[in-house]
Amino acid sequence: MNIQLDVQYAIVDSDSDNDGEPPSPDLIQTWVEAVLSGQRDEAELTVRIVDTDEIQQLNNTYRHKDKSTNVLSFPFEQPEGIDELPLLGDVVICASVVESEAIQQAKPSDAHWAHMVVHGVLHLLGYDHIEDQEAEEMESLEIQVLEKLGVSNPYIERCA
Repeated sequence: MNIQLDVQYAIVDSDSDNDGEPPSPDLIQTWVEAVLSGQRDEAELTVRIVDTDEIQQLNNTYRHKDKSTNVLSFPFEQPEGIDELPLLGDVVICASVVESEAIQQAKPSDAHWAHMVVHGVLHLLGYDHIEDQEAEEMESLEIQVLEKLGVSNPYIERCA
């Protein structure tokens, strides 16, 4: 499997109330490869770790929701007449939102980060959760991939 991953860290503010560090590029690579295993032999994508200002701006611009969110995915749109390229697109993850959610949901930080990366990459592959049936399929895939990584089912409620 040939995965070209560009990991970008663009955290410019200190809007986080916790001391959590975003995961290393090597860890993100492991999570991306787990999603793509059996799906793609070759892929190029970017995972960008951002602050709340950038994620809110992107969410407002592309989803018309003027608030921060945990993860956004921007699939590459193949132009007509161009041979298939290995480009998948970009996953943008807000560090402070992910860290806050991990604390609120009583989950290990790395487990929640893994879930957000897996979730975002599945969106790049065309999975969605708008309709109930799509959501069940996507969540099932997330659970399977995360289980391979040693991460518990993220959809089981935990007590803080």
